[in-house]
Amino acid sequence: MTIHKEGRTLLFFLLVFFGLINIAASSYLHNAETARLLILIGSGVLFLLVLQFFRSPSFKIVQNENQVLAPADGKVVVIEETEETEYLKERRKQISIFMSPVNVHVNRMPVGGTISYYKYHPGKYLVAWHPKSSTENERTTVVAKMKNGTEVLFRQIAGAVARRIKCYVTEGQELEQGQEFGFIKFGSRVDIFLPIDAKINVKVGDITKGGRTVLAEL
Repeated sequence: MTIHKEGRTLLFFLLVFFGLINIAASSYLHNAETARLLILIGSGVLFLLVLQFFRSPSFKIVQNENQVLAPADGKVVVIEETEETEYLKERRKQISIFMSPVNVHVNRMPVGGTISYYKYHPGKYLVAWHPKSSTENERTTVVAKMKNGTEVLFRQIAGAVARRIKCYVTEGQELEQGQEFGFIKFGSRVDIFLPIDAKINVKVGDITKGGRTVLAEL
């Protein structure tokens, strides 16, 4: 288990900030031991909450070109057939995964392949489960073209709290299945659009683990 690079600077400044608060409390609250203790406990709990958010677990990725891995930890909130209108412009099976603040927020490649399309969209910050969040919120769209020519599209979508999406891909880049491609801070959603004949292995309400849960078979 390591701390993700996106959180190291924030955690350092939080540690300094909470340390100064506790030093000040010790200096000025001489006769208020209970208040000092509450400040210490409260700052410690807040720091640990932020710390756990930026955790980045290490594990072995079992790659399989016939399977689609979950791009994120979270909960399946949508499985439906829909029209993908930005790039693929055809009907696809959509799976949406909601990421709460307590989930690991590393985003991983659901399939291996070459990045054939990437675009960042500025937008709103509707709650991540809102029906229009996938088309109106701040988001990135990424398309990976597999060796067999199949293209899989997936989106990072900001939520009401998550207001910073990090995506590390560029068009033409080759990435392996399960490899990290991005990070979303403090809760959000990831949508993935699969071929209409894909066999879905999950159902609404299932809990996913990024890079480990098999969402579908192609």
